[in-house]
Amino acid sequence: MSDVDGAELRAGLTELFAAPFDGPHDDGAFNMLALGIFAWQYSRIPAYAAFCERRGRTPAELQHWMDVPAVPTAAFKEVALVAGDAASADAVFRTSGTTRGAEQRGSHYVLDTALYHDSLIASFEACVLPDGAAPLMVSLMPPATQLRDSSLAHMIDTVMQRLGAPGSTHCAGVDNGIDHERLATVLSGAETAATPVCLLGTSFAYVHWLDHLRDTGATFRLPPGSRLMDTGGYKGHGRHVAESELRDMYGTLLAIPASHCVNEYGMTEMLSQFYDSSLRDASLGRTGIRRKLAPPWVRTRVVHPETLEPVAHGHEGLLQHFDAANMNSIMAIQTEDIAVAEAGGFRLLGRAAGATPRGCSIAMDLLLEAVAERSR
Repeated sequence: MSDVDGAELRAGLTELFAAPFDGPHDDGAFNMLALGIFAWQYSRIPAYAAFCERRGRTPAELQHWMDVPAVPTAAFKEVALVAGDAASADAVFRTSGTTRGAEQRGSHYVLDTALYHDSLIASFEACVLPDGAAPLMVSLMPPATQLRDSSLAHMIDTVMQRLGAPGSTHCAGVDNGIDHERLATVLSGAETAATPVCLLGTSFAYVHWLDHLRDTGATFRLPPGSRLMDTGGYKGHGRHVAESELRDMYGTLLAIPASHCVNEYGMTEMLSQFYDSSLRDASLGRTGIRRKLAPPWVRTRVVHPETLEPVAHGHEGLLQHFDAANMNSIMAIQTEDIAVAEAGGFRLLGRAAGATPRGCSIAMDLLLEAVAERSR
């Protein structure tokens, strides 16, 4: 595998980052790139190579990206899955949880944050700023300087710095949470100046903030063109808030229409993100079901929870992602997220309940057994 050229792979990725977001996508080009990335990772990540060999899949035998073995997200808690020296990583992003026992945190070693930035900017522009807007960005997340191992904090800081209008700011901190007074001042100023705003934060943070607005009787009428991005689940104050209910609250308390409310789906183990189609569809004058859009450098399948084989279109299953931006870690990721495939993307339905799905459990066992054998 020594003939795999990292510079060529990076160049291929750069072309995909610049490709039209809605296609048509060149599946042949993606297949060649994905197989090259698989060979790159196979030759540089011993634990992954052992796993692939145990599955009977090697670069010499594969002809299509669909055959690349997917690694369960739980593996990032057990093994350093990085195509290089973990100590030289530009950043290390960690999953939530404790650092001990069954809840130990997964780690994603990012060797090249420039590649990460290229990926996230391309997707964010296409789905959150499809109209070319450069709004005032206001974050309900603490800055990345306070959350150094959070991929979300890093992502929000990057888009604010690259794409936000001057004055874009954070209105939250790790010690005191949301700064309601500062947030009200910033948004009131935007109202007065008729400056469109882009709010950024977790759904959990929005629930708490919107509850505060309702409790105090406060509302905002944010200028036309304002929008928001939320991410994560919809729980707060011990209650569940339906996604549609939260969008209604955005409209009532902030005057942001549902079309301009974009939910992001991402994970620490992946450098790419998926966004709701709503704002892009509205900008392009098209209609369609709200779904998560897949960028040109990612392929996603819905697979059976036991066999991990693709299910028939329209059927529920687990998401399996092939993210070329994960060039220096693991491209093929097996999740425990439930979804249904849709044209150009998927509808996210939630997480698998209870125990780890059988297919994911078997794949994880194979990985750990392969690592143990290689270390003997």
